[in-house]
Amino acid sequence: MNKFADVAKKSVMNIKPYVPGKPIEEVQREHGIKDVIKLASNENPLGPSKLAVKAMEKKLRSVNLYPESGAYYLRRALAKHLKIRESMLVFGNGSNELLNLIAEAFVEPGDEVMFSALSFVVYPIAADTVGGIAIQIPHKDFRHDIDGFIKRLSHKTKLVYLCNPNNPTGTIITKEEFEKFMSAVGLKTIVALDEAYFEYVQDKNYPDGIKYLAKYPNLVVLRTFSKIYGLAGIRIGYAAADPDIIEIIERVRPPFNANMIAQAAGEAALRDREHLKNTVKTNNEGKKYLCSEFKKLGMEFVRSHANFIFVKFKANSKVVFEALLKKGVIIRPQFDSFARITIGTMEENKKLAKALKAVL
Repeated sequence: MNKFADVAKKSVMNIKPYVPGKPIEEVQREHGIKDVIKLASNENPLGPSKLAVKAMEKKLRSVNLYPESGAYYLRRALAKHLKIRESMLVFGNGSNELLNLIAEAFVEPGDEVMFSALSFVVYPIAADTVGGIAIQIPHKDFRHDIDGFIKRLSHKTKLVYLCNPNNPTGTIITKEEFEKFMSAVGLKTIVALDEAYFEYVQDKNYPDGIKYLAKYPNLVVLRTFSKIYGLAGIRIGYAAADPDIIEIIERVRPPFNANMIAQAAGEAALRDREHLKNTVKTNNEGKKYLCSEFKKLGMEFVRSHANFIFVKFKANSKVVFEALLKKGVIIRPQFDSFARITIGTMEENKKLAKALKAVL
């Protein structure tokens, strides 16, 4: 029992801390294995753009100085890239920070924060941190149950998190479903559309959140440079919304939260379209290969629109996870027999398939 538990906010004591994917270095130390691959945190297996690396190296000589708090050059480049006004953007220490800042800016103690019960684990943490009431809507076939969301809306619903594609299942909310939901939500409810894996989606029925900003002023679209851009280690993400919403989020944003190296890398990464093209190609090929291997092993899995696959084992996923660690493969166990597996390079995917055959 923590001796300061009675001093802390009750809502904070309800939080189950976020547990990140197991680091490669830790597995190497624990199991004495040098050749370890990590397919647990949905990182880009190709690494960052060479343009981004050069931009970061250049900025290293200036890290004794504070960064521009407003991210002037990145803001200008991103606004042009997205074809929106610069005043519609705010940057964060990863989009993860912005998920929390939105709750901080809009949710009062007792307000309801709604999200899918099978979605990103940060949403309930954000709700509890500010004393909000977490409302978890059961999933339907590993997807958001939009009708269920609509039925649960009330005057107490202050914030809704929609993850599209959804983490950890890789499923999407369609245009029709999204428009139906937004039509049912009042303007006093903020809708945070988490599109961390947006760039991987190729389904024509997928709604591009940026294109809906003019229609829905209570919509906030969140994206990140951590996934397809391969910049997870320097933490840079952004939110796009009506300037009035951005102005409110800016009130709670810590100064200098987007460091100068991250800003420079993000700006350079936007210019390297070839890197994104190669990443998507690698992901599509890897997804096709892994799905084929999973079928051969008799494994069930959910059709994914992202850079990971939600799978089901015939055994407890934590048991499989521990067995794979000894083979030098890190995956992300979820609950019961489910796990989320990141799509890697073809070499990594083949190593995973071989390890799974041995373990299962």
